[in-house]
Amino acid sequence: MAQSVVVQVGQCGNQIGRCFWDLALREHAAVNKKGIYDDSLRNFFRNVDTRGNDDGIDISRGKICSLKARAVLIDMEEGVVNEILQGPLKDIFDSKQLVTNVSGSGNNWAVGYKVFGSQYRDQIVEKLRQTAEHCDCLQCFFIIHSMGGGTGSGLGTFVLNLLEDEFPEVYRFVTSVFPSGEDDVITSPYNSVLAMKELNEHADCVLPIENESLFDIVSKINHMVTSGKPGTTVKPESLVTLNEGGIKKKLQEKPFDTMNNIVGNLLLNLTRLDQMFSDAFSKDHQLIQADPKHSLYLACALLVRGNVQISDLRRNIERLKSSLHFVSWNQEGWKTSLCSVPPVGHSHSLLALANNTCVKPTFIGLKNRFSRLYKKKAHLHHYLQVDGMEENCFIEAVSSLSSLIESYNELDVTKGFPVHDQLRLNIVI
Repeated sequence: MAQSVVVQVGQCGNQIGRCFWDLALREHAAVNKKGIYDDSLRNFFRNVDTRGNDDGIDISRGKICSLKARAVLIDMEEGVVNEILQGPLKDIFDSKQLVTNVSGSGNNWAVGYKVFGSQYRDQIVEKLRQTAEHCDCLQCFFIIHSMGGGTGSGLGTFVLNLLEDEFPEVYRFVTSVFPSGEDDVITSPYNSVLAMKELNEHADCVLPIENESLFDIVSKINHMVTSGKPGTTVKPESLVTLNEGGIKKKLQEKPFDTMNNIVGNLLLNLTRLDQMFSDAFSKDHQLIQADPKHSLYLACALLVRGNVQISDLRRNIERLKSSLHFVSWNQEGWKTSLCSVPPVGHSHSLLALANNTCVKPTFIGLKNRFSRLYKKKAHLHHYLQVDGMEENCFIEAVSSLSSLIESYNELDVTKGFPVHDQLRLNIVI
């Protein structure tokens, strides 16, 4: 059975990770009533006999054991990690899985990447190796981080590089939370563009998520809760909500917790079956501000859970194919997956993962915000005073981003989609 390791970096990464581990435990508890340590648990957890033996223990036989998450928690501000260690999930982590500091990265990619990367490199490698050694068949690393701050963007992409060096054969999947245009961190465009270059060069797969889209989804869920329409009411035990208190109160008072739960679930919608497939391709149900239906698909994977038949899946693909534009060399670029076990609180769910040129405006907006800052040389000295950081790092990073935009742009041109004039120009800074 292949196993995965989750690497949570920075405040945002660890907050999302906390929701992920809670989700994983609650889902398994809902299905595995006897508490058997089975393959589904083995994927993200190891079972430690407190008397010294590892793995393969049958919990139902009454042996002394403890589940430990296959995870490494990294943050240069220890507040969120301490909250996790003092909360309901404290028993699934221990000090061997933690790398923390107290000073933080000052919202500076260079501090996270250059300073803390160099300072904590050996310690991080040791934690990663220890976690990997507990896997029989390590399949992939999941990195969770944000792009706007210093630790998530800088140290997060430093860890990505480490993984490529130390585990070159293991896939690297990255969940990256992109800042909104109105982000509170004024240097977030710098951090994001510098991090984008590293993602572009070292990640096998990036799942981009925008805070603005998460806010929109939370608003939709809030509307569903209050409207009480048949087939759209969020159930109290739904994993998209929190653990305590009423749903309505949760959504109104703790929207960020609900947003993190959505990322933890990568849950796109809460509707009925055929509508669920339509929603997965609509702009209102994306985790970034994008409209995939009016852009070009390179590939698409549909992961369905619950009481859904293969005939339902095929029927909906055939129904939607004519309205979706695929590249000429991959017209049948579909991957599908069916799991009969639904998420807790729902009869079925659908996750659509796609490579689509609709991501281009997100990158263009990021490049424009970067250029406005860089043209004024605003806050640049905070980065350049870090050892090993040169102004050329900014030039290379924005050039990498421009090349990525142009790659998507060239695909759109071949299909006849509208192209913004600014995409044809080299960036001017």
